[in-house]
Amino acid sequence: MKDKAMTFLIKYTRRTGFVLLIMFCISTYKIYAQPPEEPQIENSVSADSDSTELKKPSGSLISQWKYILENNEQASIIKALIIIIILCTTCLVVLLIWILINRNNMLRREAETQRLTEVFEGLLFDYMTSEHNEPIYKKIARTALSDSNRNILINQIKELSKSMTMSAGVNQQAREQLRYLYTNHLHLDQDSIRRIYNRKWHIQVKGFRELAFMDITEANAKIRQALKSKNDILRIEAQLALVRLNKDDDPFGFLDHLTHPFTLWEQLNVYELISIHNLEIPEFKRWTTSPNKTVVIFALRMIQVFKQRHAVPEIIKCLWHEDREIRHTAINVCGELQLRDTFNDLKHMYKNEDYDNSLAIILAMGKMPDESMLGFLKLVIDKEDDVLLQIEAAKAVSRMGEVGISALVKLMKSEYKNYQIIIRHVLDKRIH
Repeated sequence: MKDKAMTFLIKYTRRTGFVLLIMFCISTYKIYAQPPEEPQIENSVSADSDSTELKKPSGSLISQWKYILENNEQASIIKALIIIIILCTTCLVVLLIWILINRNNMLRREAETQRLTEVFEGLLFDYMTSEHNEPIYKKIARTALSDSNRNILINQIKELSKSMTMSAGVNQQAREQLRYLYTNHLHLDQDSIRRIYNRKWHIQVKGFRELAFMDITEANAKIRQALKSKNDILRIEAQLALVRLNKDDDPFGFLDHLTHPFTLWEQLNVYELISIHNLEIPEFKRWTTSPNKTVVIFALRMIQVFKQRHAVPEIIKCLWHEDREIRHTAINVCGELQLRDTFNDLKHMYKNEDYDNSLAIILAMGKMPDESMLGFLKLVIDKEDDVLLQIEAAKAVSRMGEVGISALVKLMKSEYKNYQIIIRHVLDKRIH
C-alpha cells in the first residue's frame, strides 16, 4: 500500500512540474518574441539614450532573462511560475529521499524478521524435543520482550500448531505442550485476547485465528458477538473460530445465533472444516426450524450430504414451508435421498408450486421410480402444456421398467392426443 502511494505521489508531482514548465516556456516565448514598442523621438538626445536602454542585451542567457523580468509587463507571472517549479522540484527531491529511507527501513525490518523467525523456529524445535525445557522457554521469553518480537513468535507458534493439526502423526501431548508454552509460560494468550477487543476488524480476525488454533476458549462470548457483525469477513472468521473452539462440544452451535444470511461461501468453509478436523456430525434436523432461512437451507443440504434419512418428518415440514427456496431445497433432498415417504406430499403440492418447483418435483420422482406414481405422471404428460415437464415425466415413467415402458407405448398409440414425438424421444436409446 505504501509503495502504491509513493508511486502515485511521484507520478503526479512529475506531471505537475512538467505542465508548469511548459506553461513557463510558452509564456517566456511569447514575451521574448514580442517586438519592442517604438519610442517617440522628441529630440535626438533622448532618442539616442532611449534606443540604447530598450535595446535587447546580446550578452549571456542570464542577462537576457534579467532583461525580460525587469522590462516586461508579464514578469510577475514568470516569477510565480519559477517559484512553483522550484517548490515542485524541492518536493520531488524530498519525496525521493523519504522513499529511499523508508525502503531501507522496510528491508532492514524484513531482514530482522527473517532472522528472528529462524531463531524462534530453532528454539521451538528444541523446546518440543527436549526433556528439560525450562531454560529454553526462558530464553524464548527473553527474546520476545518487544511487541514486534512477540508478534513474530505468535505467528510461528500458530503455524506450528496448524501443521500439527493437519498432520495425523502428531499426538495430542505435543499439542498440549505447545499450548502450555503459549498460555502458561509466555502468556501470549493475553495478546490474542486483546486483539479481539481492538476496533480494527483485521486485528480482530488475527486474534480469532490465534485463539482458534491454540484452542483457547476464554473469549468465546466475545467471538460470538461478531456473528452479528455487518462485516462479512469478520463474521466468517468468527464462525470458523467457533467451530474449531467447540469441536469437542457443540461445533455448530453458532448456527443458533446467526441473524445475517449464511452465504454459500460461508457454508463451504464450514463444511471444509468438518473434513479437515474430523468433527462429529451433528443432527442437522435441529436447524430446520431456524428463523434464518439460509441456516435452514444449509441444514437441508447437510442432511443430504451426510445421508440423514431419519430426518424425514423435518424434511416434510420443510416441503410445506412458506419460503419457496426452502421448499425447492427440500424437494431436491427428497429426490437425492430417495425418500418415498414424501410421495404424497410431493404429489399434493405439485399443482400449487411455480414452474421451477414443479419441475424439481418431477425430477425428484424420476430419481426414485415407483409404480404408485404412474397415474400421477401419466396425468402430467396428458395435462401439461410445457414440453420439458412432459419429457421429464415420461423419463420418470420409463425408469419404472417394463411397467413404465408399456404405459408409454400405450400412450404413444393413443388417438386422443399425439404423444409420439415426446415418447419416441424418451424411448430412443441413441439419445439416452
